[in-house]
Amino acid sequence: MAFFAALHARMTGRKVGQDRFGNTYYESRKMMPVYNRYRRFVVTANGQDPTKVPAEWHCWLHHLTDAPLPEDKRLPWQKEHVPNLTGTRYAYRPKGHLAMGGQRQASGSDYEAWTP
Repeated sequence: MAFFAALHARMTGRKVGQDRFGNTYYESRKMMPVYNRYRRFVVTANGQDPTKVPAEWHCWLHHLTDAPLPEDKRLPWQKEHVPNLTGTRYAYRPKGHLAMGGQRQASGSDYEAWTP
């Protein structure tokens, strides 16, 4: 499927750029008559996973900026982009999660059975 997506992107769009993860970004050659703007899309490097698009390109894809933000201009407080890890062994699991032992702190909203 990725082959056909890349082929379609090359045929119908013009390449705008590529990010540090290998994702390639395109803009359609024809203006969309309904929206009165060009369609923007991405061909990801490893499968179609939208969580692998960094924030610099996300705002360009959603027409928030006219040009993608510079990737080399990172501030010290900015973290490196991490794709969604849900469903993998690296997913976040809090202390009371079943995979972490299943013991959690008691809370005030815990259910207590009614006894007459």
